[in-house]
Amino acid sequence: MNKRQYMQKSFERQRLLNKLFARPGPFPCVLILDNLKVDFNIGKIIRSAEAFGVQGVDVVGTLFFDPLPAKGCMKRVPWTMTKTFYESYQNHLTKGYTFFAFDTDATSMIHETDFPDKSAFIMGHEGFGFSFKKEDYPQIKWIKIPQIGKVESLNVSVAASIVMYEFARSRNFNPPAESL
Repeated sequence: MNKRQYMQKSFERQRLLNKLFARPGPFPCVLILDNLKVDFNIGKIIRSAEAFGVQGVDVVGTLFFDPLPAKGCMKRVPWTMTKTFYESYQNHLTKGYTFFAFDTDATSMIHETDFPDKSAFIMGHEGFGFSFKKEDYPQIKWIKIPQIGKVESLNVSVAASIVMYEFARSRNFNPPAESL
């Protein structure tokens, strides 16, 4: 069995465990992972989602991914697989989510943004960005994580962890009472 086959088999096992054991976290936010690489970032983001108590993760445009970097968290955090960004967007829009995406040219800073309950954070592919055109989704609010160095962008799992931390911090790390 090669590495890819092993990854896929392990993914299917984790998918079954997720359906049995996963429960939404207490903080009313979700992550939408738009066509990320299958290797390690998705698992790391799910691991951070469990640490920061998010409601769930929607993996868009990916058939499977490596569960190993999640370190067992794939069975605790609800995650879904959606074929297209449009489908994910429509699903979360009907549930009342406000959308945020990241752009180094955005004028709004993450730490100056008031995130409403039901915030959806869209994370794009590190090399190709988002699978959609900005102008097709005018409701998405564009924010950035300020950086001092010359690096073009952060690793997507690091950026996702920062936004989940910032969401929880903005609520003083106190989840809503009804979620506990």
